Amino acid sequence: MDTSSILSVSALCKTYGNGEKRNVVVNGLSFALRRGECYGLLGPNGAGKTTTLRLCLGLTEPDSGTITLVGHSIPRDARPARLRVGVVPQGDNLDPDFTVAENLLVFGRYFGMRDKEIEDRIPRLLEFANLTAKRDARIGELSGGMKRRLTLARALVNDPDLIFMDEPTTGLDPQARHMIWDRLKTLLADGKTIVLTTHFMDEAERLCDRLVVIDHGEMIAEGPPRELIAQHIEAEVVEVYGDNAMAWADAKGRVRSARLEVSGETVFCYTNDARPLLANLQGVEGVRYLHRPANLEDLFLKLTGREMRD
Repeated sequence: MDTSSILSVSALCKTYGNGEKRNVVVNGLSFALRRGECYGLLGPNGAGKTTTLRLCLGLTEPDSGTITLVGHSIPRDARPARLRVGVVPQGDNLDPDFTVAENLLVFGRYFGMRDKEIEDRIPRLLEFANLTAKRDARIGELSGGMKRRLTLARALVNDPDLIFMDEPTTGLDPQARHMIWDRLKTLLADGKTIVLTTHFMDEAERLCDRLVVIDHGEMIAEGPPRELIAQHIEAEVVEVYGDNAMAWADAKGRVRSARLEVSGETVFCYTNDARPLLANLQGVEGVRYLHRPANLEDLFLKLTGREMRD
């Protein structure tokens, strides 16, 4: 077993349908995870992220390519591989008929764990999820953030080596999101490996050691977030908005030093030296602006476009 790679994917392909209805969902995707890192899968809706996760877990059969998960060939040896894996799905699928502790107990049984072993783990899992006081509460009594933390704790009941997290903070308020981030950082500090899909670019930039941007099932960029930003995007961004923003952008000679993109009523000016732009904007009526460093969202939008995806 390759101890440096806990998950490796090579030339992975998956297609649905035939003829004119043929839809290539994953197209020649290859990547490998190092143990102890957080690896992000980013892409627009329909880019192939969730299908890629299902392929890696052996829940969907690939058309071609190879997958090795915690030393096992997938999908052939998916069952023993999944014993060493935790999964946090997009939506909470907790059992409303059970208490918080009972949800953990029943889930642990799926891994063949004995009740005594699970019960010994439950206090630590509840403490990790900040749910000790809710041990005997029914699922309907929990807030959205509590349910999400319980789903995370449940994914840890078998002490997995690798955890798949499919948009773990969608629908949460900022306080709940930050608590989940803290818990994920704790897992990484403990040597766990995480595969993360998210539509929150700040989340990916904070948590991911490396990430891959996928579109139409293909890899279009891979690397550490800051390196990718430096490689693909100018260093500084000036966002210009207000009643006269478009007129300002259209004025001849105003923005020669910048690459411009327009989205709605905002003009995004990408430049390696914002000083001329900022000087020009001083005193312009009907215009407001924000000066900031380039970030992962800028990279994502440049590589995948600003058009809405269904």
